[in-house]
Amino acid sequence: MQTLGVIGAGQMGSGIARVAAQAGLAVVLVDRDGGCAEQGRDKIDKQLRRQVAKGKLDGSEAQATVARITPGGKLSLLSQADFVVEAAPEAHDLKAAVFAELDAIVPPHAVLASNTSSISITALAAVTRRPAQVIGMHFMNPVPAMKLVEIIRGLQTSDESYQTTRALAERLGKDTVLAKEAPGFIVNRILIPMLNEAIFVLENGLASEEDIDSAMKLGTNQPMGPLALSDLIGLDTVLAICECLHKELGDDKYRPAPLLRRYVAAGWLGRKAGRGFYSYG
Repeated sequence: MQTLGVIGAGQMGSGIARVAAQAGLAVVLVDRDGGCAEQGRDKIDKQLRRQVAKGKLDGSEAQATVARITPGGKLSLLSQADFVVEAAPEAHDLKAAVFAELDAIVPPHAVLASNTSSISITALAAVTRRPAQVIGMHFMNPVPAMKLVEIIRGLQTSDESYQTTRALAERLGKDTVLAKEAPGFIVNRILIPMLNEAIFVLENGLASEEDIDSAMKLGTNQPMGPLALSDLIGLDTVLAICECLHKELGDDKYRPAPLLRRYVAAGWLGRKAGRGFYSYG
């Protein structure tokens, strides 16, 4: 594998592009807004410069990493990609449209992976003419720091595509787990109800944001409290996964907290918006 395509230059997409470029792959980072793709590469450059300043990374290595990333605004730039990871917003229709268009652009051997945290891989595969080469590759946030990648096989995914995906994850320095296709897969099936319940606790006035997070950090040895983690993930993403779990599993224990809906309606989406359960400068 020589060239990795990444679709979406947000927090997840830029993180995937960074670790791939650091692993020596040529990376084409595509966002419908070409300016966002440029900003994604600039963000990676700044992150690596900070690592150099701290003595954790060699300057020439940082420069070489950034030089391996080509940003752009058109999917046609992926015509030579050997493997593509889609990291678009968590919406089925959007992802399906991307996969259908991408299928006509990339080489016949290319594997198409989605970084979705809840959407059916089988359904995404069905809009392509290469369903055996469609797979889920769910990175954890933040990508450079988190070791796990969930691999999710759709009904049609071939053994060869799975092995290719696992080898790529390992090349990026990640450990993998294999999940059967089901809403939320492994991590979010367990994590999202906990985050949602923390929001119910806040909404019911049982404790403040700070005390809820402190209780979970100190009481269960988590590195980050559930409300701070929700802000990091993005409250719109948390809501989308809650809604997917609730709809697909039909169990009211997955119903989104009303306070979560109100925050999203207000545009208080967490770190990326400057305000969520906490305020960010």
